[in-house]
Amino acid sequence: MKPNYKNWVPKGLLVALAVVTAVVLLFFLALGVLGTGVSDTARGVLAVVLGLASAFCLVLLTLGIALYRAFDYNGKRQLARAIVEGVAQYVHLPDGGCGLDVGCGSGALTIACAKRNPRGSMTGVDLWGITYASYNKKLCEDNALAEGVSNVRFLQGNAVKLDFPDESFDAVTSNYCYHNIVGVNRQDVLLETLRVLKKGGTFALHDLMSRARYGDMQAFVERLQGMGYQEVQIIDTTQGLFMSPREAKFLFLGGSTLLVGRK
Repeated sequence: MKPNYKNWVPKGLLVALAVVTAVVLLFFLALGVLGTGVSDTARGVLAVVLGLASAFCLVLLTLGIALYRAFDYNGKRQLARAIVEGVAQYVHLPDGGCGLDVGCGSGALTIACAKRNPRGSMTGVDLWGITYASYNKKLCEDNALAEGVSNVRFLQGNAVKLDFPDESFDAVTSNYCYHNIVGVNRQDVLLETLRVLKKGGTFALHDLMSRARYGDMQAFVERLQGMGYQEVQIIDTTQGLFMSPREAKFLFLGGSTLLVGRK
């Protein structure tokens, strides 16, 4: 049994793009090229319109395939794996300690952290079934079983209001979760995650932290420092840590930033 961490580009989306592209191409050939059942004038107009539509669909499909291959957990680039394992390196649990992964998705980061901290345990929480409909609790549990990892548990939960008391965890982490939450101040969501972190615990939160999505993150770092947090850093992961600037731009991962520190 092999783990199935899915792909950040849903396969169903690629299938739908392929079907739409095929249908548009058929209409282009039938009406724009062969002119079946239309006048010469209409044929000329349809040739231009459907030709442009076909080209657009082909570009989208090609881009989708390229993204899918880049994010394939077991593919050639394995970018998703590299990012997950890269974030996990910042998660350190004491013996008997417990960590939290917010927005665990298919369980990849939760499991990676649990493997790196065999004397501790990890909890993964997610709403599931909304942004990524194929992700669910059973998928996470199956992946943990396939990896031979038992020091994990998975719960349904909301990153905006975590169902845990203050200072419940020795470490908190997250990967590309918060930017999917709309209608909220994402700095407040970060603070909600940090609320459940124990005094002295560490955090490693990775997301698309552009100014448009998060506001002034340097000011947020200074705010955390004023609250007593230590060793707070914002690390641009598009400068070679996880990916190159060019790769980040092509894969729509610009602004990828790791917020780390200690409470």
